[in-house]
Parts: sequence; C-alpha cells; structure tokens
Amino acid sequence: MGSEMIIETTDLTKQYGRQTAVRGLNLKVKDGEIFGFLGPNGAGKTTTLLMLLGLTRPSAGSATVCGLNPIRMAREVKRHVGYLPENVGFYGDMDAVQSLEYVAALNGIGREKAKEKSEDLLKLVGLKADARKKTGAYSRGMRQRLGIAEVLMKDPEVLFLDEPTLGLDPEGAIQMVGLIQSLNQSRNITVLLSSHNLQQVQKISHRVGIMIAGSLIAEGSIDALAKETFGVGEKEYSLEEIYLTYFQEV
Repeated sequence: MGSEMIIETTDLTKQYGRQTAVRGLNLKVKDGEIFGFLGPNGAGKTTTLLMLLGLTRPSAGSATVCGLNPIRMAREVKRHVGYLPENVGFYGDMDAVQSLEYVAALNGIGREKAKEKSEDLLKLVGLKADARKKTGAYSRGMRQRLGIAEVLMKDPEVLFLDEPTLGLDPEGAIQMVGLIQSLNQSRNITVLLSSHNLQQVQKISHRVGIMIAGSLIAEGSIDALAKETFGVGEKEYSLEEIYLTYFQEV
C-alpha cells in the first residue's frame, strides 16, 4: 500500500433543496488500500460515491479521483474506476459470457481479447460452471460476482462497491469478502467499500470512515479509532463497539 492519495475530497457537500445529504466531507483514501465507508441508510455514502464518479454535481467543495476532477473529467474518471451499485442490473436473456462481451464492446475492447478476458474473469469470480446460464436465473450472489467481473473488464485502478454483500447468505457474503480482499492483494486495486456490515468491514479494511447524517465523524484504522474512543488499554475493541459509541454520541 502506497502513501499516494488516490481519492481526496475537500469540504464536499451535496444539498437537495433544504436537505443536506453530504456535509463538508474531507476524505482521503490511499493508493492500494481497502477503505471501509460506514454508516446507516441515508448517511450520504451512496451520494458521495455518485459525486466521486461525476454522476451528480456537488453543491460545494471539490474532489479528485486518480488525480482527476470527476465533474470536469467524468469520462476519464470512469476509465480508472469500476463501480458496483447496490442493485446490479443485467439483461436477463443474456448469459454471463454475452454480458461480459457486451461490456467489453462498450469499453472498446476487441472481440478476441474480450473472449479471453471473459473466460479469465468468470473463473476468477467462481462462475465458470455457470458461464452459459441466463443471468435472469442467477441468484443474488451470482449476480454480485458477475457484477465484479464486469467492472474488472476494463482493468480499473479503483473499485467503488456499494453494499456488495447486502442480501447475500452467509456463505455468499464470505465468498464476496474473500474476492474483494484477493483483488486488493493480487492486483493492488484500491477499494472504497460502502457498507453497514461491520464484521465484514473489520475483517478486510485497512482504514474506515464513519458517516452519520451526512457528516464524516471519524476516520482511521480500527486500532486508532479504538484508542481515540476508549483510550489506550489492553482490550481489543470491535468495530461494532466503536461504531455504536460514535452513533450514540451524535
């Protein structure tokens, strides 16, 4: 993991009428790390991801992703970033190979290279045996893994994952977390992981940020946040204990 910041925001703010979805966000994510972005539903996590992708314009403040301004250079940002939304959509009459080759075509990848990459990616995400099964018959876990394969088609430097384990059974969630960790370690992909599953985030994140009611109220490694919250001691605190303490103080 490097020291270079691959994602930075300065006083990033998004308002919808009188409602402030994101309030003065100052966030830094290092190259090669997994950053756990925590908070309850409605905390502003997804809105932040959309601003970083250039899909919605901030009301104030600024951001850079891979050194690029996502508002002025949204297309360039998307070349570097893979985004897996909370609900992944596919054409249900396509199989996995057809879905990946379609994504490849949209990204200007040639047919032969797309075929080769599709085979490699389906093997990577554990869908090789189901490659010719229609995606309309896929389980949620299978759709999530195919979504990961799709965003990997363009070899991104950064992954934005919005609740990637939501609705998965325990085994599917474990497989997804293992896949995310493997991608980070083997390909040095920076991961911004938006989630409210604290145990999974604690297992794989290098640092976390806790966002509540549009504001980032804490940021750092789990050990650093434990010391900040409870003081220095011998006991190891869980991310759940840390999170609940900050949540109760708001």
